This record gives sequence, C-alpha cells and structure tokens, in this order.
Amino acid sequence: MSAIGSSRTSAEIASQPAVWRQAAASLPRQASALPRRGERVAVVGCGTSWFMAQSYAALRETGGHGETDAFAASEFPVGRRYDRVLAITRSGTTTEVLDLLHRLKGTVATGAVTADPDTPVTQAADAVAVLDFADEESVVQTRFATANLALLRAHLESENALPAGVLPLDDAVRDAERAVSEPLDAAVPGAEQFTFLGTGWTCGLALEAALKMREAAGAWTEAYPAMEYRHGPISITGPGRVTWVFGRLPEGLAGDVDRVGGTLVADSTGVAGSLDPLADLIRAQRLAVVCAEARGHDPDRPRNLTRSVVLEDGRA
Repeated sequence: MSAIGSSRTSAEIASQPAVWRQAAASLPRQASALPRRGERVAVVGCGTSWFMAQSYAALRETGGHGETDAFAASEFPVGRRYDRVLAITRSGTTTEVLDLLHRLKGTVATGAVTADPDTPVTQAADAVAVLDFADEESVVQTRFATANLALLRAHLESENALPAGVLPLDDAVRDAERAVSEPLDAAVPGAEQFTFLGTGWTCGLALEAALKMREAAGAWTEAYPAMEYRHGPISITGPGRVTWVFGRLPEGLAGDVDRVGGTLVADSTGVAGSLDPLADLIRAQRLAVVCAEARGHDPDRPRNLTRSVVLEDGRA
C-alpha cells in the first residue's frame, strides 16, 4: 500500500510529524491554558477530542502531574470539585463544550485548546491555546487531534511528568515519520471487521482509531481495553477480521487471536524497533483512508458528518 493518497485527508495525515514539532515549539506561548502540577483537572471534549482527553488524562495522572478525569462535555458532573477544566475543541463552536464553559464561568479556572482564534471558545474559556497551524480542511480530524496530544505530552515532558515507558516527543516524531511512509500490510485493508485495543493512555487511541474507520470508511469497528478482549470481544474475531493493539501486547493475546483465526496488528508492542503508539495511530488513519477509497467513499467528506456540531438553541 502506498504511503500517501491523493485526498486532502491524506495530505493532512502526512503532515503530522512536522505539526507535532510545531506544537512542541509553541508550548511557551500556550502554557497558560494548560494544567498546573498538582491541580485536580477534568478534560472535556466531544468525539475525537474526548478520546484525546482520555489519553491525556491517563498520561497526566500516571506521570504524577495530578489527578485527572476525562468526560464527554455533555456528561460533565457539574458540582464535582476541580481546580481546572480543560476543553479540547477544534472548531471552537461545539455546542456542548461552549454550554459547559459558560456554565462553569467564574466557578473554576478553565482553559481550551482550539484551532481557530476567532471562535466563541476564546471568550468562553479563561485561557486558550491556539494550534491554528494544525487546523484542517477535512471534516475527519487527524492532525489537530494528535497535535493536541503532542502539545500536552511536551508539557508533561517539560515538567518531568511523563510516565515510565512513554517516549520523549522527539522520539515519537521520528516514529511518526516512519508511520507516514512505511507500507501498510496489504492483507489488512481487505478485512471485514476491526477491533482496536489499548492499555492505559492508549485506550483513547484505540477508541479514536475505531472512530476514524467508522467516519471515513463506514467500517465495522470496535474498541476496548486490551485486557477486556477475552471477556467477550474475542467472540467477534475470526478469519478476515483484524485485532489491532496500541501499546504493549498483553501476554497470551497473540496466541488467542491466532487460535480463532484472526489477524493481529501489533507493531507498537513496547519492544525495540516498535512504533510509539501515537505514531501508530497515523497508520490507522491511513488505513481508514485506504478503506474509504476502496469502498468508493470520499474520505474528505464523510457521510452524515459536519466539521462541528452546533445544536439549535443548545439542544438536539
């Protein structure tokens, strides 16, 4: 499979190594919007942004930077005490995010990460980090989402709060350069079903990979914590179906997949020569584009989706 397709989404996927470097370099001017060490923090978003919030929450808490929860913006437990709420929103116009920030105004410190400095979130949040260089034309989020996590990883790294085993961002960028150019396994795009698995901070990446496949290709995908795979999800695995693992491969799981005839993808198993899990997400994004084009879909314009969900009067 070729490294780069012809769609706008493919071009945005391929730009991620450079965008991650730019996100890290922008940290000094973005830091005011980001959590302080020791704060009890909630991170919120919708869709892809929620999954990035989950990954960051696991990284931050495991790294000792502070207790951190992640919520879909519509499910935030108003009344629970936090020192800071951080919202992730590419468009800066998502109804659920804006409603929550307005509701919290004056009661808790709030920050936001967005791609557009001229949208309502800049007024709704107390401080805003703007990643305008990571903005996208495609409806399907790829580089803005990963640039968020790159920025937040760089922030944790700068405060010596990366969990053990998580690579410095420079190493992740080098792995990303591999991920945009290495051929995909030719057997994987033809699968009829995909199950994505993760552990700890990579659970959010698994959820995001599954969402990309659904959004771009209309594919049958599922996502779970890796150790939950044997507790039911394995029943869907078989010939012509893929199990893709982000992060360390649990002991015995490869044998379980092989026993039921599934195809295992696990290049980011935590051993020498493997990919950083965030870089491995790039390969899943590329797979989504390949599958979309093979099914006659336009990955730049997925069915039933818009760039931002704005609800009339704040309600569905």
